[in-house]
Amino acid sequence: MTAGKIRVLVIDDSASVRMTMAAILKEDAEIEVIGAASDPISAARYIREQVPDVITLDVEMPRMDGLTFLRKLMSQCPLPVVMCSSLVEEGSETLLQALEAGAVDIILKPRMGVADHLAEARMMIRETVKGAAKARVSGRPARTRSAEPEKKLTADAVLPPPSGRAMSRTTEMVVCIGASTGGTEALRQVLEALPADSPGIVVVQHMPESFTRAFANRLNKSCAVDVKEAAHGDTVMRGHVLIAPGGLRHTMLERQGARYHVSVREGPLVSRHRPSVDVLFRSAARNAGSNAVGIIMTGMGDDGARGLLEMKEAGARTIAQDEATSIVFGMPKEAIARGAADKVVPLGTIARELLHAASR
Repeated sequence: MTAGKIRVLVIDDSASVRMTMAAILKEDAEIEVIGAASDPISAARYIREQVPDVITLDVEMPRMDGLTFLRKLMSQCPLPVVMCSSLVEEGSETLLQALEAGAVDIILKPRMGVADHLAEARMMIRETVKGAAKARVSGRPARTRSAEPEKKLTADAVLPPPSGRAMSRTTEMVVCIGASTGGTEALRQVLEALPADSPGIVVVQHMPESFTRAFANRLNKSCAVDVKEAAHGDTVMRGHVLIAPGGLRHTMLERQGARYHVSVREGPLVSRHRPSVDVLFRSAARNAGSNAVGIIMTGMGDDGARGLLEMKEAGARTIAQDEATSIVFGMPKEAIARGAADKVVPLGTIARELLHAASR
């Protein structure tokens, strides 16, 4: 084993998926695949011999399903686990249960398709695994990595920079939130703490396509605010939360008179993501200015850091989640380093700070 590499164990009952996943991961010089198991029972033998840094775990497998194995693993030997799934709407609920049980992220199984989409999928698989390696799981310290990230597009690829302060006259405030690795559970805690008359909220949470709808529906059952997956043209209203659809399009805030709505449009990956937090935040800086509150939460990388600074410069109030409560202190750390955050607060106080900032 080469020192410093992220050691990954692939668990999937399909031999072709195991081979494809291993090949994709091995393309990255920072990753080493230490084994590929067909089921959790076989995987346990690998773990006894060499503890991996990250496990990619299928949901449906013989002898023991992925969710049962995940729960056992988290109770006995907590490790960063990335759930690996086919694009099946019916499986979304199980995957959300896996995130609640301690999985740090979800990826879609590699599948053949348009060349550009296949290349993007391969990149996202590797980036997700590297993000998981930095995750805090039940006190497990994060790995630090020094390699420079590959070049990536900024929000310039979708929207021009703000040209000045947005028109400020309006009757409502709007809140924009961005999160990634560890964000599903963090967002649940924030949104469940909000009252039914909270300001309108738009969220970008990095998730694969099809899972954001199930995520929104699940939150809608447990929150006082109404939560739904955003659709093009949806109005941003008090007491409502719009979750950007995952995978294929960007979600932006637009304004018509004194009202806000969302635009859901196709576009390239920005900061390696689609939807991108940077794109949402830039649109808020352009169209809401001082009528906005920007919040950046747990996640790998720097998506949203530049956009949060643009929001602040446009007059918005800005908040970042602190290191102690972030599963991965990447996105908030980058935003704080750029001077983009007015306040840095723990997860448990974000809801209160959101309401306070929106009421000023």
